Amino acid sequence: MDSPLFITLKTSFAATVITFFLGIFFAYAVINLKRFKGLADAVLTLPMILPPTVVGFFLLLIFGKRGVVGKFLLQFDVSLVFTWQAAVISAVVVSLPLMYRTTRGAFEQLDRNIIDAARTLGVSESKIFWRIMLPNARFGILAGTILTFTRATGEFGATMMFAGNIPGQTQTMSTAIYAAVQANDYDLAFLYTILLVSCSIIFIIFISSAKLIAGK
Repeated sequence: MDSPLFITLKTSFAATVITFFLGIFFAYAVINLKRFKGLADAVLTLPMILPPTVVGFFLLLIFGKRGVVGKFLLQFDVSLVFTWQAAVISAVVVSLPLMYRTTRGAFEQLDRNIIDAARTLGVSESKIFWRIMLPNARFGILAGTILTFTRATGEFGATMMFAGNIPGQTQTMSTAIYAAVQANDYDLAFLYTILLVSCSIIFIIFISSAKLIAGK
């Protein structure tokens, strides 16, 4: 059986990789939208505002046996509810707004004159993205990635609703702390809490270091 720490790290790393690419994609897509930009921004930001349990409930509605995606997956004998994959999906959904908004902010702070000049010179949009936007927004993207990982590490509500709290399978440190408190095992709850706090402090230091480097 996998420990809650291993499940947490495995889930967080998987969610961070997925969210990294989705966040950059959506940030670039939204800033280039000419219509419905506000609506797209609201939809992508919504999981950050809603209570995590509400997000988990929506995930159950979508991926459950009666949901559109759930019914489709059942045709292939696949069920995501109460699986490790569900924990990853939960972490992706709740952390995506952080990656999206941080990356979008980094893109919007770029000097538009440089981008406009490149377009005037006939540089393709793909080259502008890869050679101008990404390199110059790298510190913002780095900060978003770290925030994404720390948010995924501490995810609780949506994970409990959608993935459950199955020891050795979907029990992360956050859900393990809850289970330990329910069982009056405060020593174990304190141990997991210290581990989570330590991880958060380490990544906050990384964020501060990235900002200091960016400021030089």
